Amino acid sequence: MPIREFRMADYTSVLALWQDAGLELNPSDGFKGLQKKLERDPDLFLVVEEDGQILGALLAGFDGRRGWLYHMAIHPFGQGQGWGKRMMEELEARLRAKGCQKLNLLVEPSYGEAQAFFERLGYRRDELIFMEKWLGE
Repeated sequence: MPIREFRMADYTSVLALWQDAGLELNPSDGFKGLQKKLERDPDLFLVVEEDGQILGALLAGFDGRRGWLYHMAIHPFGQGQGWGKRMMEELEARLRAKGCQKLNLLVEPSYGEAQAFFERLGYRRDELIFMEKWLGE
């Protein structure tokens, strides 16, 4: 299962994977938003590709202090086969190499399977209040 960095040519396939997984996408996940993301840290946007098909994708970032996992999805065909775990291990290794000591992520309350997956990888729930404000394009 080869893991590689995302390329803009993958955009349509990755977007479809995320949508099929039920991820809540927003304007920053559009073509222009992801192009901008690639200017900052393209090495933290990873895909699993097999036989020319994108079967897994994760989008993460590093702000110089903390790592953040924004989106992750594995095609149903690959779930339970260790693909997600391998992608997370690769992401964590890349973040460690940048000097990152903590990786944060958010899980929608309705995604019980995702919460269980991350708990198996050692992530723990932290009771916080999440706040946001959209500033526009």
